[in-house]
Amino acid sequence: MILTVAAVLLPCVPACGSEKGDSGAVKAQQPVTGIDWRVDGITVDGTTRHAPATARLRIDEDGRAAGNLGCNRFSARATVDGDRITIGDLRTTKMACDRDRMDFERALARALTTGTLTARTDAAKLTLTDGDGDRVHLSRSTPE
Repeated sequence: MILTVAAVLLPCVPACGSEKGDSGAVKAQQPVTGIDWRVDGITVDGTTRHAPATARLRIDEDGRAAGNLGCNRFSARATVDGDRITIGDLRTTKMACDRDRMDFERALARALTTGTLTARTDAAKLTLTDGDGDRVHLSRSTPE
């Protein structure tokens, strides 16, 4: 009887795995490059902050990232490898805005550049997660 149970369960082992694949990473289902993304907010240390309406991000296929951190515009080099994105040092304008926007801007810049980000798309949404679990929440921008 034990042999019969084992024979029934063993075929399920390879087929009953997760949808995440061997590495455990969830692959980005849709491309993230060539799309204008609106930054909706960031979650840092479990606290979510809403983004100013001007916050945007675009990563092009040629390795350039650009956008607006909430007050200042930025550009940077970007590397995309599957669902992994690395954004280099930001070059920004030097405008001053109110304290809340500047605080958000610093937090967003830090989240985007602290290391490799994991991208996950769901319909018109994109979430970028850093190695500490902090997340940048984005939505596909609509043409104006």
